[in-house]
Amino acid sequence: MQTFVNHGAPAEILYEAKPHVGTDKLGEVVKGIRNEIKTLGGEVFFNVTAENFIQEDDGVSLTAGGKNYKTDALVLAIGHSADDTYRELFSKGYAIEGKAFSVGFRIEHLQSEINKSLYGDFANHPALGAADYKLVNHVPEGSAYSFCMCPGGEVVASSSSKGTVVTNGMSVYARNGKNANSAILVGVDGKDFGNHPLDGLKFRDTLEKKAFVMGGENYNAPCQLLGDFLEDKKSSTLGKVSPTYLPGVTFSNLNQLFSPRINQVFKKSFSAFERKIKGFSAYDSLLTGVETRSSAPLRILRNERKKSITNPFLYPCGEGCGYAGGIMSAAVDGLKVAESIILGE
Repeated sequence: MQTFVNHGAPAEILYEAKPHVGTDKLGEVVKGIRNEIKTLGGEVFFNVTAENFIQEDDGVSLTAGGKNYKTDALVLAIGHSADDTYRELFSKGYAIEGKAFSVGFRIEHLQSEINKSLYGDFANHPALGAADYKLVNHVPEGSAYSFCMCPGGEVVASSSSKGTVVTNGMSVYARNGKNANSAILVGVDGKDFGNHPLDGLKFRDTLEKKAFVMGGENYNAPCQLLGDFLEDKKSSTLGKVSPTYLPGVTFSNLNQLFSPRINQVFKKSFSAFERKIKGFSAYDSLLTGVETRSSAPLRILRNERKKSITNPFLYPCGEGCGYAGGIMSAAVDGLKVAESIILGE
């Protein structure tokens, strides 16, 4: 956290229970960190694809940007959207296993109503700021929970390949947008998509392509009023919540995205969420799909020294390799991998 502050993040993240940098500030923070890496002798390349991972007796080699590189410590911190790298490593015989992850959609409310439900008479007091929440509900068919809640934020496009629609959320530092949003997710595992190491990846890809088609095949996202979702019918008009997703949304029936089990978990959980936050499950709360990137659908196996069990010179790291579930846990895993390399373990 101090590293973030040293490079421009607000100082209050050092003591806040729920630290918030803000998407608008984060870009400058990352730029500052990148410049320090360069000052210390590092190099940074953009628009370069890493490929041809080859294990050798004294290291690992790869090709990137038409150049060959060889090292005895390659950190694989690829993020959870590097489908091409997953498939490249699997084709090279690297040990990979499927893992559970979560799928769902974004829900949007008026931030003023979330404030009122959680703060009561003190809603919109300047000392309190925009209210946030965290919800979870367990039913026999599975569990639903909120993830990456963005007070005063926006639903944003996060597709990483052509012909897919993926949603995410963001808040600027001021958190002064009209809407609140968060992901509402249900866990999925091999019972939903199969036991091959790449089956979760294929399952995720299928959902994202379905969302693209349902959105009109123009990168609009499919959306639906919550009340219509509960009644299993396509929406035809908005209520008081206007969508923030760009380039736009298309009315759809999100029941058609998911299996009956997943839909059942959602529907049972929204009544529980309403008991915790009044108005959360109002008819015109807005759902936008699909959210699939809360964590990776697979894990690149490593040993207790953080080394790949296939290649001792490669260090699978962070959320993309299946060892974290968010920004902070991924950062901590990066520290652990760095320590392992420094200690020569």
